[in-house]
Order: sequence, then structure tokens, then C-alpha cells
Amino acid sequence: MIDSSIAVRAPKALLHDHLDGGLRPATVVELAAEFGYSSLPTSDVDDLARWFNRGAKRNDLVLYLETFAHTVGVMQHADALERVARECAEDLAADGVVYAEVRFAPELNREAGLTLDEVVGAVIKGFEAGSAGTALTIRTILCAMRTAAHSREIAELAVRWRDAGVVGFDIAGAEAGHPPSRHLDAFQYVQRENFHSTIHAGEAFGLPSIWEALQYCGAARLGHGVRIVDDITGESGHEELGRLASFVRDRRVPLELCPTSNVNTGVCASIAEHPIGLLRRLRFRVTVNTDNRLMSDTSMSREFSQLAEAFDWGLDDFEWLTINALKSAFIPFPERLRIINGVVKPGYELLRAELELGAS
Repeated sequence: MIDSSIAVRAPKALLHDHLDGGLRPATVVELAAEFGYSSLPTSDVDDLARWFNRGAKRNDLVLYLETFAHTVGVMQHADALERVARECAEDLAADGVVYAEVRFAPELNREAGLTLDEVVGAVIKGFEAGSAGTALTIRTILCAMRTAAHSREIAELAVRWRDAGVVGFDIAGAEAGHPPSRHLDAFQYVQRENFHSTIHAGEAFGLPSIWEALQYCGAARLGHGVRIVDDITGESGHEELGRLASFVRDRRVPLELCPTSNVNTGVCASIAEHPIGLLRRLRFRVTVNTDNRLMSDTSMSREFSQLAEAFDWGLDDFEWLTINALKSAFIPFPERLRIINGVVKPGYELLRAELELGAS
């Protein structure tokens, strides 16, 4: 078992985190005042933090997504985007994250007249400033909204910025009724450009969404993917995998699991009941992620602490999960190896040594 202080110091890798889902509540209030956004439910920082968290706990993905109107609302100017990105990097670094891919949808940040390239440039500038002098390597994934028709344009934008900090392409938003195959042109373009894609699939909607993401759109990773458990049957210890679940496990398709967020959106009732325990035991390529740190009132260290308590996981488990994430990262292979061998493994060895010394 690991306590909260160990959880913070443990090196962590994060593949699924939304920029507009991780703002500091005080920043939301300050940016709203600075740029004239008048629709916040309250300007009291503590009340606003509680409001976002209450909004997330409604057991419905569509309702959960409604809270983003306010964070996106204050992210319409270059200075605001740069600040939000800088603070995101600072917060992740302070939480012991050594590698992160943070995603956002540039098409949502143009209401004040910014171009798509100006949006991306501001975010990357913020990430660079916030991670400078820390152990954090941070990159970004560009999302197209699956409910809109800009996916090819966003895919081209992602490829255009591939050498400046953008490492992948995704679609996000309400899943039911908006299958990945509707954006097939964008994903085929990404494939032709030898670029990376991850797809929100298997969160609010089940196996057909996962199947389309993999077999039609060529996703390298599954954003969430938790509903793959719908293709696993049998008693504990005698599980049988269906053909899709077997494919996902055999191909080592990474699952970007977000336990607290999944509880918030009604995928499961508690962390202890989250399928991550089963999927870890069955040796799927499991990773742990925050999804939306503001809405879910969480962090990577909090996710680790809750999983340690729920499943009696220790440092070996979290090192395995962290290496899983880095193996699945969209940065070049030599960079992955550098972080695994130069940062993650030594970090966990040091923590193990400290725990053993304290127990002696």
C-alpha cells in the first residue's frame, strides 16, 4: 500500500487529460473577469470548484460535458490559452507527472477571432513555459468534435504542428449517435501521413464504438475503452474473452482508463468496482489517467492513492502502469526509452529503497 506522499513522488505518465477540463478554479474566475465572460454560475472560487464537481457527478456523459461551456468560455484569447496551458504543466509537474499528453479541441477556441494555428501556438507556448526547469515532458493531442464536421481540418492542423509539440489526433464529445466512422476521412488522412491517433471510444457507448475505432479508423489507442469488459464473460478466475476483447489484448491496444471520471459518468459505482482491476489482472495494456482534473476533482496522485486502497496495489503495480503508458506514448521510441530508463525506473527504485529502509 502507498500513502499520498509516496503517490505524489512516484513518477507518473499521463496519456488522457483534457486541457479545458483541468483549469484552476481561481483562474476561471480571473479570466472571466479579465475577458468579460459573464456566464459563470458563481464568482466565488470555492463555490465554483464545488459547482464543477457537482456537475460532473450526474452519472451521464452528456450532462458531464455541459460543465465545459464555462472553461471553454474563458479560453478564447491567446493570453488566456497560454496561461491555462502553463498552469496545466505546472500542476502536472508538481504532482510528479514526468510525461503527459494533454488534449484539447482548437475549434472551440475561435469565438474571439483566433485562427486555429494561433490557438495551437498559444497552448504550446504555455506548455513550454510551464514545464521549463521541471522533470515534465509535455506534448499535446488535437481533438475534433465528433458532433461537428471539422475533423479533416483538425487532422491537417495536427499534422502541420507535428514537429512543434503535437503528437496525435483524436475525436471527442458525445459518443452515442456519433460513431468514429463518420470521421473516416480524417483518420485515413492521419494514417497516410504516418501520424498517430487515439479515439474516444468505449466510454458511454459500448463495443461497436471500440470496433469502429480500431477496425475502421485505425486507432492506436482507445480513449477510455473501459467498455471492452462487455466482451468478457465468466466467473472470476475463469473469464472468457470474446473476439474483440482478445484482439485488444493480443494487439496490446492501450486502454486510456480514467477511473474517477468513469465513476462520475456512471460507468461504475465506485473505484473499487471499476473494471481496471479485472483488466489489470487479465494483462490488458492498462494505463491510468485523470481525464478532467477540475470536473472530477482529481490528480494522478489521487488516482494512484484511490487505486492503491481499492485494489491493494503497490509500487510494482504503479511502475508497471507507468511503463505501460510510456510504451504507448506518441513520442519517438528513443524518447520513451530515455524517460523509462532514466526517470521512471530509477524513481521507483528510490521509493522502494526508502520504504524498505523505513520498514527495517
